[in-house]
Amino acid sequence: MTTKITQKSPIHNDIVGIGLRSPHINSFLKKTQKIGWLEVHSENYYAEGGPSIKNLKKIRENYPISLHCVGNSLGSFQKIDLNHLKKLKNLIETIDPVFVSDHISWGMIDNNHFNDLLPLPYNYKSLAAIADNVDAMQNFLKREILVENPSSYISFKNEEMDEADFINQLTKKTGCFLLLDVNNIFVSSSNNKNFKPHSYLKKLNKEIVKEIHLAGHSKSKIFDGKKNKTLLIDTHNNEVCKEVWNIYMTAIKNFGQIPTLIEWDQDIPELKVLLSEATKARKILQKNAKKNS
Repeated sequence: MTTKITQKSPIHNDIVGIGLRSPHINSFLKKTQKIGWLEVHSENYYAEGGPSIKNLKKIRENYPISLHCVGNSLGSFQKIDLNHLKKLKNLIETIDPVFVSDHISWGMIDNNHFNDLLPLPYNYKSLAAIADNVDAMQNFLKREILVENPSSYISFKNEEMDEADFINQLTKKTGCFLLLDVNNIFVSSSNNKNFKPHSYLKKLNKEIVKEIHLAGHSKSKIFDGKKNKTLLIDTHNNEVCKEVWNIYMTAIKNFGQIPTLIEWDQDIPELKVLLSEATKARKILQKNAKKNS
């Protein structure tokens, strides 16, 4: 179990943000944008010095920033890479982020890193491995982290629990929280017939969700050995679809006013497109707040 750690202050006022990517950095340096907060991929800012971190520090003066990691390989059976964590800790001390997050996945073996977020079987052996690494990460950083639910394309045989149970147990064992990716829920439910979005949301512990991601996806035709079928891929290269907005509305009803972020990582459009998507999320949050007031 994680030792005593510090939790940063939550985001106030406008709780809708967007992922900050390189094509839009100059827009934020030149002009204040109507957005509550920003999120960056931590590994893009591990270099000591240079224009990237200088620009991020400047932008941080006007916006809360969350650090989203992709390289700690929390689900690996080998121990977490402390050299990698040292770089993250230096960045945390420089930026003072509102959240630090990573993924329920693995991507490293024998100290070789893969360029992917690979899935875990939901069993007690995997749970123990990822819990050990989450504990190590939180103890090293002296703060809680958020872990993101994965998108899935296959299911493992002989699993000992479903994904919601796995997440509930992981957060209970380690004291970490959940970054709820709503697009991943839709992708997983479309690719796996036994995955039901609303049942999944209902089963999650209501106290663990601290951030929500919204994104687009793409479709691919595959042959599964019997027939052609459509597979959804979590590519973050489109607008949020209607089905994901509907799941998001249910999530807000279940978990309350949760800081929400629009992700867009490929085929990145003009900034105004992301800000428009953020406006849609803001309207849903405001509408739900009025119903509950």
